[in-house]
Amino acid sequence: MKNNERKRLAVILNVLLLLWYALSMFGVRIGDAYLVEGAFRDEWIFLLIPTLTFILYLSLGKTGKVIHLAWLSMWFITQFLSHEWYSIFGKGFMGDVEGKIDYFRNCIKLINLPGRYVPDLYHIVLHLLIVAAFVSTLIAPIQGVSESDV
Repeated sequence: MKNNERKRLAVILNVLLLLWYALSMFGVRIGDAYLVEGAFRDEWIFLLIPTLTFILYLSLGKTGKVIHLAWLSMWFITQFLSHEWYSIFGKGFMGDVEGKIDYFRNCIKLINLPGRYVPDLYHIVLHLLIVAAFVSTLIAPIQGVSESDV
């Protein structure tokens, strides 16, 4: 894969991540279930931060890339501890499993195990996009495209 293709892929995946995460600001319902509940009032800053770090990545070269990768890492770790940790170990740091199951009871799920928390569709896609954005940003060139890549 050429440098320009890696950079383009990183930009596309980061934009998709931001668009997907923006759904959580406004919420998406499908009938009685929801893909994600809206949380703009409480969590708007968490849309602003990755947007800003992405802009820094696009404009500051190596420094921006490091800042954006650091944010994506912290974001994934937080998401992992908030979701997958509960699925793997049956308990977690952020409330009890029953509370988590109850909170996400009306969301769209790919897997529903009675008495066990498994991340819903929205969070599975979010976590995959965070990882994909991280990896693509990591392997993308720091500066723009050189003439040899065209």
